[in-house]
Amino acid sequence: MTAAPLALIDRPDGAILFDTPAGRVSAAAFLAQARALAATLPAAANLVNACRDAHAVALGIAAALLRGQVSLLSGDPSPATLARLAEDYPGAAVLTDADVHAAIAGAGQAGGPMPEFAAGQPAMVVLTSGTTGRPVGTRKCWGELVARSRAAGERFVLAEDAPAQVLATVPPGHMYGLETTVLLPLHAAAAVRGERVFFPGDIGAALATLGGNAVLVTTPLHLRAALDGARPARPPGRVISATAPLDPALAARAEREWGCAVLEIFGASEVGSIASRRTVADDDWALYPGVTLALADDTPMVAAPHAATRRLADRVALSADGRRFRLLGRDTDTVKLAGRRASLAGLARLLMEIEGVRDGVFVAPDDLDRNPIARLAAIAVAPGLSAERLMEALRARVEPAFLPRPLVLVDEIPRDGLGKAPRAGLLALLAARAP
Repeated sequence: MTAAPLALIDRPDGAILFDTPAGRVSAAAFLAQARALAATLPAAANLVNACRDAHAVALGIAAALLRGQVSLLSGDPSPATLARLAEDYPGAAVLTDADVHAAIAGAGQAGGPMPEFAAGQPAMVVLTSGTTGRPVGTRKCWGELVARSRAAGERFVLAEDAPAQVLATVPPGHMYGLETTVLLPLHAAAAVRGERVFFPGDIGAALATLGGNAVLVTTPLHLRAALDGARPARPPGRVISATAPLDPALAARAEREWGCAVLEIFGASEVGSIASRRTVADDDWALYPGVTLALADDTPMVAAPHAATRRLADRVALSADGRRFRLLGRDTDTVKLAGRRASLAGLARLLMEIEGVRDGVFVAPDDLDRNPIARLAAIAVAPGLSAERLMEALRARVEPAFLPRPLVLVDEIPRDGLGKAPRAGLLALLAARAP
């Protein structure tokens, strides 16, 4: 049976979708802006959405749908990424924030009849490189995006009588930011502050302007920085974290100091968000409504409404009813030395637990599995600590086989807007510090 078409926006006409420097944008106004923008788009099969604020990104996606175009999105809209997209998608048009703002000037508040799109209509290609290599594109149809937004609204109990006020530290082009700050307000009771915040002072100032139902969408790195800064005058009502494992001690600290629940989302760019948990209370992840996880020869396979079944690059243990799972490790994160296994993320967490360490990562060399003398390396930001003192503290926490050789101290670890440390940057840093 063919699925029924799905509306661009599921919200009441007067519902606020975005809170921008130019004013609040209702569902009706957003539709009017999307139509105005669509009328200005050049004829092209693909549209590179290089916008940087969530409102503009959302308008670009909506306008592209109205024109039957596929949006190309990346968490890194740098010139290098745009150049690669031009190579991979010849003839693609490019949309910037300036283009959006020029097109929607004077668009009005009445959007007209709500457009609908087939569930299987190609909507976007989300580009991700994770921590390695050239960006890889994952295609998303309109139906799976809508279904996942509705599932998130149900999971986080978002209701129109008290819409969530979303503030984000993550870029809207990455799948995590795309789901929580761009698509969510179209299909669940949430109003998103259009511009992204980053520094602790900016986070606190922005929270002070929001209501008691504020939700901070962030990463473990940004959350730690915010907690180390001045306590916001009005802490968020909830924190949602993703992109990297959240240390339970950090989650507990946020709940204690801010008096709010700290939740984690589990997902990947290839599959989107599929589960959540409250970090301090649950070891297991609860699947989103409509999402199923099954093991095929010990390989986790994720299925969701209107989405292709995709492999999950993690090892998991499923609950008896199949609605919860526990992570056993990520395929690309697990290393083996001297007959022992360890997680690079877990080793980094032990490093970060040492007093005085502000940031840290472990790096596995490319020949770890075939070179008997190869060892892990570690990079740390630890002002006031020497490498010797840091190594001494690590010896009390880490098995000898996994002690880093070398251990490099730096002023800053090269990270992207999501707090991830691309492997190429880490290897270059290690090469520059090699004896």
